[in-house]
Amino acid sequence: MSGKYNRKDHLYTKAKEEGFRGRASYKLLELQKKYRILRRGGRVLDLGCFPGGWLQVAGEKVGPQGLVVGIDLKAIEDLSNAGRGDYQNVVALVGDMRDECSLQRLRELSPDGFDTVLSDMSPALSGIRFRDAFLSAELVGIAFSTAQQLLKNGGSFVAKIFPGEEADELFQEMKGWFVRLERVELGSTRKTSSEFYLVGTSFIRPNTQGEEISRIG
Repeated sequence: MSGKYNRKDHLYTKAKEEGFRGRASYKLLELQKKYRILRRGGRVLDLGCFPGGWLQVAGEKVGPQGLVVGIDLKAIEDLSNAGRGDYQNVVALVGDMRDECSLQRLRELSPDGFDTVLSDMSPALSGIRFRDAFLSAELVGIAFSTAQQLLKNGGSFVAKIFPGEEADELFQEMKGWFVRLERVELGSTRKTSSEFYLVGTSFIRPNTQGEEISRIG
């Protein structure tokens, strides 16, 4: 990363004005505009959901008939305090996806799985590029492992990652699991950040994987 970090940029200010929990909300809105990963009535899992900006966007896009479940190591403040809505379709859990009991709680909330799995998780940044890239890829690996278990056939997956050898390896590993997989840099990302997103659409469940790969190969 280079350049001067400015926490209170124009998107930070816009988020405050519009009642979003953070500027990251605009990243998901940008992804939604391009890929339509959130649909009315859909079920969405948001990994690393603190402080709740992605929960807000997802909750509004899926509507009252949908369900959004977020999980993070930190508790989320009541989203209705933001003044954008009551978010009755959003459930925020405190938990760690490396813990089997967290996975079980998600299965109980949505037994048939999720249409979309999101991860905006980021490690505590050290400024050491190779270390941050390694830890970022580790988090994406956890997110993708979760998606392999909970994402519905045909579903979508989004995860933030930092560039590096590990990111390249993950991209290759994930290719066979989606009809379409892309690396995306967002206009709403801070100019000082090197992050990008892995976006996979039309997830291929294991029992159909061989057939689908043959068809699209």
